[in-house]
Amino acid sequence: MPFAGLVFLLVFVGAPLIELYLLIEVGSEIGAIPTIGLSLFTAALGGWLVRMQGLGVLFRAQSQLGQREVPALELVEGAVLLLVGFALLLPGFITDAIGFLLLIPPLRRGLILRWLRSRGSLQPAPEGPAERRADHIIEGDFRRED
Repeated sequence: MPFAGLVFLLVFVGAPLIELYLLIEVGSEIGAIPTIGLSLFTAALGGWLVRMQGLGVLFRAQSQLGQREVPALELVEGAVLLLVGFALLLPGFITDAIGFLLLIPPLRRGLILRWLRSRGSLQPAPEGPAERRADHIIEGDFRRED
């Protein structure tokens, strides 16, 4: 799998090198202390925003569970928010930019839906309220005879 090795190399070696280069360039322009302060500020702000949005996703998931629906999209969204929180805690401007972009709920949800459709994991939602969906259930008994 040479492609997987190349992706691994780019993500785990190339991305930190680019982040380090950008931190050095920004530090040479505005100074070391302001660059460190900016990195700490984005980590704190990002952590707070992820917490707020994570609570919103949790409340939506609980609401869906209360309506006897599976909160599948909310679970994926929660996992993405966990990754976003990790990206915002890492020092670097590229990871911060990606993290802050994924904090925009319509963009995040659209990317998740697009990813799920590309995998074939997204099924169309049933039409109408739960009462109408019950029309498709056929109850019966069976007996196994050996």
